[in-house]
Parts: sequence; structure tokens; C-alpha cells
Amino acid sequence: MNLTNYLCPGQPAPDFTATAVYGQEFCTVKLASYRGQYVVLFFYPLDFTFVCPSEVMAFSDRHAEFQALDTIVLGISIDSQYSHLAWIQTDRTLGGVGELAYPLVSDLTRAISTAYQVLDPQQGFALRGLFIIDPAGIIQHLSINSSSVGRSVDETLRILQAIQHTQRHPQEVCPVDWQPGKPAILL
Repeated sequence: MNLTNYLCPGQPAPDFTATAVYGQEFCTVKLASYRGQYVVLFFYPLDFTFVCPSEVMAFSDRHAEFQALDTIVLGISIDSQYSHLAWIQTDRTLGGVGELAYPLVSDLTRAISTAYQVLDPQQGFALRGLFIIDPAGIIQHLSINSSSVGRSVDETLRILQAIQHTQRHPQEVCPVDWQPGKPAILL
């Protein structure tokens, strides 16, 4: 099977520059500016929907755990920065997400979703793609779910920690269900 036309672990993450909402402010996010840190980049279909706020809020509620692992979290959808701002300004009890601990990136042109190969051309929005990018800008993990299936923050953290462990200890690999503090396998 030839995977040269598909994004895979070990390939450079496609760079992008886009407008985002962080706090209550618009800002410019450039992926390359996060070199030297890990990045969890997750795509979700749309603001003001059903599964999306559960993920967006869960990543925000657990943001301190990602920070402790020297990791930046970026959420991204095809919505405009204005839609993101309205969603952030809407209370969680009213269908919004409230204040978030990380930027929501706007991909209104769908260029980023296309570059990361998560755009559903029939629906016109991104599937639930998740990418873990290492400090050198290399994709170390990716997963793509259908729009109807949410992701696990616990599993994202576990995979991130396993990647960090193997990068710090290149003579080791992490077996199934590996958890920090558990033994790895020596090569």
C-alpha cells in the first residue's frame, strides 16, 4: 500500500497561519511558532452542535494537564472567528462553551482541513481529526473519527505521554495500554 499521498506519523505537519479566538480576543495563530513544544491539534465539525461542545469543553477543562506536559492545544473548525467568539461568549448551560483555556482556530476557507485531510467534501466540514505533533513539527499520532463519535481526552493524554516517553528513551517502546510509571519494553 502506497501511503505517500496520505498524512502519516513521521511526516511534517502542514504549517498554517489563521485567525483564532483566544479569551475574548482575535489573534493570529501560526503552527510553526509552536516549534519546541508538543501540539495537540484537534478538528471538530461545527460550533453550536451536539458532540463538539463536549470535546471542546473537555480539552479546556483538562488544559492544565497538557500544559504540564509542555503541550499546546489548538481546536479548529470551519466556522468563522465570529462564530467561535459567539460560542465562547455563550454560557455552557445555554449551548455555548464559555471561556476556553486554548485558542479556537477558524478555517473558514477549509484550507487547513484540506491540508490535514480531514475535510468531508460531502458535508463541507471537518471530521474529528486529532494530531499530536512533536517539537520538531513532525506528526507522531493521528486519528480521525466520524462526526458522530467523540474522542477521549484520557486517551489523548496517554498517547501524548507514551510519545514523549519514547522520544526521551529511544531504546524503549510502549506496549498496549501503557501508562506513565509503568515499565516500557527495551529494544
